Amino acid sequence: MPKEGISYEPKEHLLSYEEIIRLLSILGGLGFQKVRFTGGEPFLRNDFMKLLENTASLADYNSIHITSNGTLLQKHLPKLKDLGITNINLSIDSLDPERFHKITRRNDYDKVIQTFYLLMEEGFKVKLNAVIMHGVNTQDIIPLAELAKEHKVDVRFIEEMPFNGGYKQNIQMYTAKQILNDLKVHYPTIEKLEGLPGDTASLYKILGYKGTIGIIAAFTRTFCDTCNRLRISSKGDIKTCLYDGGVFNIKDYMRSGVTDMELSLKFQELIKLKPKDGFIAEKSRENVDRPLESMSVIGG
Repeated sequence: MPKEGISYEPKEHLLSYEEIIRLLSILGGLGFQKVRFTGGEPFLRNDFMKLLENTASLADYNSIHITSNGTLLQKHLPKLKDLGITNINLSIDSLDPERFHKITRRNDYDKVIQTFYLLMEEGFKVKLNAVIMHGVNTQDIIPLAELAKEHKVDVRFIEEMPFNGGYKQNIQMYTAKQILNDLKVHYPTIEKLEGLPGDTASLYKILGYKGTIGIIAAFTRTFCDTCNRLRISSKGDIKTCLYDGGVFNIKDYMRSGVTDMELSLKFQELIKLKPKDGFIAEKSRENVDRPLESMSVIGG
């Protein structure tokens, strides 16, 4: 979260739930099978569970995922299980309460770690997302990895992006290679697992551990050649890559009165524009002087 916080958008600037379901229906018809609702905390939006119910009713999606910061998730777990939504990404960048507060600017460590253990008890498929920041939380790499010893969790370490918490022009990077080296020093038996096309994380297994370890090269961008993701922001901006500036606003186009067929054709047109990698996407931004958006605006 940026130091100055963020400005919340008026409701009319955001996609309505009806518009989201319409877009998901069209994308499902184009072959999309997985949808993720991202945070911060998506349950901050009123009646978010209703949106999940409507999404679950769509025949095209066999995999519905949620990325959450864990602050409002606990009370919704029974209903999520009823809907068959069991894939949860939980963001936690430190297991030290003081560092957690410094990073998130919230005193919610106890609530978030309790949510993690509850998710484990209830049999959810959990990925822990930890953004590793040079000089901030590199000492948390091993303690976080240790959670995979007794829990069937995928602990994922993510390179910091230049727009994490606001644009950082001279970011000092703690790279995926450095993260892996730290893990290898502490866990000599760590082994790389076979990945699947489209995976953003390189996966590893530590001998005798129930869970797995993932490393996402979000800054060095070594996974771009197999990326098959499309992101739509809450305001309707389509991003074919996290590093582009938003290639089209589908909300405005939809509200102009276009048909479902026209929306489908527009998506097909935009998907073909997906850049080869994040470096090309970054260079192709319309206004190179405009800084990249904070992840608090883009979504996790």
